[in-house]
Amino acid sequence: MVSAPPTDEKLAGLYQRVLNSSQSIPELVTNGMGNFTTEGLNVTANSNVVKLDKFYAIAERKVQYTVKFSADAKAIFRSSQGDFNAYVDVQQKRISIATNPVTEINVSFLQANRDYLVEVYHIYQQARLRIVDIKTGESAEVKAIHDGQGGAGKGVLQAGFAVGMQWDHYCFGLTSGTSMLVKKIAVYALKNKVKLLIYGDSITQPEGYFPRKDFSLAWTQQVISRLQGNAMSSGRGGAQIDMVLEYIKNELPFIEAKYVMVTIGTNGGNTAAKLAELTKYIQSKGAIPILNNIPSNESGTQVNENILIEKVRQQGGLNGCRFDIATSLNKDGKEVDKSTMYWEDYTGSYGWQIYHHPNEKGGSLMFEQTLKDTPEIYQ
Repeated sequence: MVSAPPTDEKLAGLYQRVLNSSQSIPELVTNGMGNFTTEGLNVTANSNVVKLDKFYAIAERKVQYTVKFSADAKAIFRSSQGDFNAYVDVQQKRISIATNPVTEINVSFLQANRDYLVEVYHIYQQARLRIVDIKTGESAEVKAIHDGQGGAGKGVLQAGFAVGMQWDHYCFGLTSGTSMLVKKIAVYALKNKVKLLIYGDSITQPEGYFPRKDFSLAWTQQVISRLQGNAMSSGRGGAQIDMVLEYIKNELPFIEAKYVMVTIGTNGGNTAAKLAELTKYIQSKGAIPILNNIPSNESGTQVNENILIEKVRQQGGLNGCRFDIATSLNKDGKEVDKSTMYWEDYTGSYGWQIYHHPNEKGGSLMFEQTLKDTPEIYQ
């Protein structure tokens, strides 16, 4: 797990834009909340937020704003899905992350009409809000660590502590006060060169549901640990392949990777054409694609999905991990071994009993499968 902010030379710039009225910035959706001036985007309304229409999921990233606040400004920096909200309150001289209870600190140097860097980090289970006075170099930060519940309903292992995964698009705005002048926005991945990038859905985003104490046993974390941090994951819970095809294009072109591993299909949506498109895109960026079988699940949908995935692998001459073997009862990829999965009990809502998010046992078995099936990533 990354703790200290990395030095800038290791960052990968995913997006950087100076904001002013000299040219249009179509990817910044203002929702009528402000106007572009010669100095920046001056946000004065508070009924909505401004959205950067660029989808990011890389699990080691930060967004950085250069901003000047009015004396009465309370600004929000949030995710488009609303699962994460952070605040800079100039009047109260306080910065906070909206957890329950709230995570906050007082910032004595916070004042009006000064240029600040406001940075929001997402590092697996950790969220961090940092503010820096550009003139004096003074800084303050507050951080919170997400603690997953494991399963759902009767399968919940603990109450947990929700911080959020900062899903999808960066948003900012005023919740009260006169104005915030945003002069620049930049988005960075925290590493610009890795041996391996890992893409997928919630199976590749275990930070959302894993209890904090067990998180090091998630399969992605075991792979990254074996590579001594020379890897990053980029999973989005609920994703189908179309979503991965969208956001990988905002990340992979800016990060040098030898291998890109993909595990997608548990939520449906795969076709041979889309899988081939994704692997060819990865190759076009100079990386070697690895296309994994999806793990076994309670519905058995992995059987047909993995026949399709195997066909695409053979056509493309690709390698992949057989995660269905690792997580099935008889090691044949057919019936899920429920002891390898968190139990999600949705009796009171959907009526489903879900076993498709690998727990610490499943995570260890999947990691061991990577050692057998794709040893090249560790060489």
